[in-house]
Amino acid sequence: MKVLMFGWEFPPMNTGGLGTACYGLTKGLGQNGVDIVLVLPQAAAEADTQIVPGTIGPSRQKVTWEFGFLKIRSANIANVKVKSIKSAMVAYMTPSQYEQYMLKMKGIKPIYGNNLFEEVERFAQQAAAIAKEEQFDIIHAHDWMTYKAGLVAKKVSGKPLVVHVHATEFDRTGGLGANEHVYEIEKAGMEQADAVIAVSGYTKQKIIEHYGIPESKIKVVHNAIDKDDIPKISVDKNPGQKTVLYLGRITLQKGPDYFIEAAKKALETDPNIRFIVAGSGDMEPAVIEKAAELGIGHNVLFAGYLKDDEIHRAYRMADLYVMPSVSEPFGITPLEAVMNNTPVIISKQSGVREVLKHSLQVDFWDTDQMANKIVAALRYKEMHSELQRNSHDEVSRLSWSRQAQKCIDAYSSVLGVRQLQQKIT
Repeated sequence: MKVLMFGWEFPPMNTGGLGTACYGLTKGLGQNGVDIVLVLPQAAAEADTQIVPGTIGPSRQKVTWEFGFLKIRSANIANVKVKSIKSAMVAYMTPSQYEQYMLKMKGIKPIYGNNLFEEVERFAQQAAAIAKEEQFDIIHAHDWMTYKAGLVAKKVSGKPLVVHVHATEFDRTGGLGANEHVYEIEKAGMEQADAVIAVSGYTKQKIIEHYGIPESKIKVVHNAIDKDDIPKISVDKNPGQKTVLYLGRITLQKGPDYFIEAAKKALETDPNIRFIVAGSGDMEPAVIEKAAELGIGHNVLFAGYLKDDEIHRAYRMADLYVMPSVSEPFGITPLEAVMNNTPVIISKQSGVREVLKHSLQVDFWDTDQMANKIVAALRYKEMHSELQRNSHDEVSRLSWSRQAQKCIDAYSSVLGVRQLQQKIT
């Protein structure tokens, strides 16, 4: 089986869970014998300062990323061939952020769309050329920025389309002020796709309720983690101080302001706790200001954006990880924390709770309970050890290879229906 896959971020150039999921899924598919043509956007303005996949230009040489299971470059290696389309699209970009980006591009040849939606359309038209020249059995598109590319590829090739929902506009905005154009693209992609993959049952229900997609069309494939992907890192902890970690994008969806409110309440019980906020995002200045206003600035360290081994070092330094998301379709970071032997508190408004039973769970808005559970997990050693041991055993049983097989089952089902329809007609 050969898959034409459209994504919009991939390690090491990733800023969120979608890139991590794409990495794991392509690896798992490759392990199950699936060939993949992976199409990614590449911002030309960044080409001079960042290594990007498959970039070929007048002043550029072929570059290679090595990930162990594959080499990403402009040649077919180990089941994965990567193609890049010059694009100003960047992962998790909003329409306003695109406008700001284009202002910085003044004076550069204007090959890009005037706004993010024009750029999504332009990316789709570029994707059509790839769909015409590549041989594949099925199309797989990740999240809204690539749904139009998937639909165009379906039109020019006649091949079936599977769309993968990692997050909806209702998740990204916390249900407040959803962008109508993004919603329309998501809805059209799901309606016109032959099948929809949701990262959790939680997300499946949102798709049914907000987009009117039939339940029979949606298959749940949870994200996973492979223990071999966790680097072996040693860290020295301060035995006299407990550390609580928030790691993720600092945006409304992720609930960093609730984390700060819970930190304030936990510190009223135990003033010796250190809180670390790792990540970046549009809410970062407001969250820093909130910590100062609450008078806990000396107990909260803002570490900024972390990558690669820095992320796993942060998990290992922490005694507890908290994911207070307002709406989290899945949430890979708790799995990463657990595999680094750090127990977790997770939002009840998340998909990961469906696979991570050995965790403390709390409504994102209930900062009193969040604070109580932070204090309890740090104070009671037996409780901490039980969470640590049981959650690690639970997550160790997950694998991307098994989850990729569920995607293959979805592909096979769609292809079987398509073949039956062709016989009938």
